[in-house]
Amino acid sequence: MLRRSVAVELEVVKELNRLLYSVEAMYLNIVREVVEYAVTNNVTNPTQLQRLFYSKYRQEYPSLNSQLVIQAIKQASEIAKSFNEKRRKGLADKSYPEVKAVSIRFVETTWNYEQFTSSIAPVRLSLSLLGGRREIWLRPHKRFWLYWWRVLSGEAELASTLIVKRRLNRWYAVFIFDIKPKKELPQ
Repeated sequence: MLRRSVAVELEVVKELNRLLYSVEAMYLNIVREVVEYAVTNNVTNPTQLQRLFYSKYRQEYPSLNSQLVIQAIKQASEIAKSFNEKRRKGLADKSYPEVKAVSIRFVETTWNYEQFTSSIAPVRLSLSLLGGRREIWLRPHKRFWLYWWRVLSGEAELASTLIVKRRLNRWYAVFIFDIKPKKELPQ
């Protein structure tokens, strides 16, 4: 299966922009602290890290969705594994990784996956942010519609994880499409 990702810009108003920034800051703090612990103690298993840190961050950030805490810990585990591998190969100069930016991962329970995939023309998202779900409008473009048509015709599937990231003070939703190979008989 081929994987293709398409970034679609989000139409964000001031209030929503503040919410996304605050969620990103919390998410980044979790990732940084967990990565630091994982590298110093050589613990890269996401399940072990989740046992150690989940309850701490649920108490520290009670308004943050629990799935976002879990995804931040998993992302920190991936970063720590990658850093340890680079350090073993001698490619890392520092004793710990610097995490400057993160992409927020929403699993299917934290965004409207079922509603989105059942729609013919999806143009808005519903994300679980601080204080409940928020509606966000999309600015779809030609590439997105190309892959969306493949989803509707059954040639592709939309991955259940949605990635939201910030670039140059603009917010983007990254959709991942799994494209099924065409079955043709050899001639």
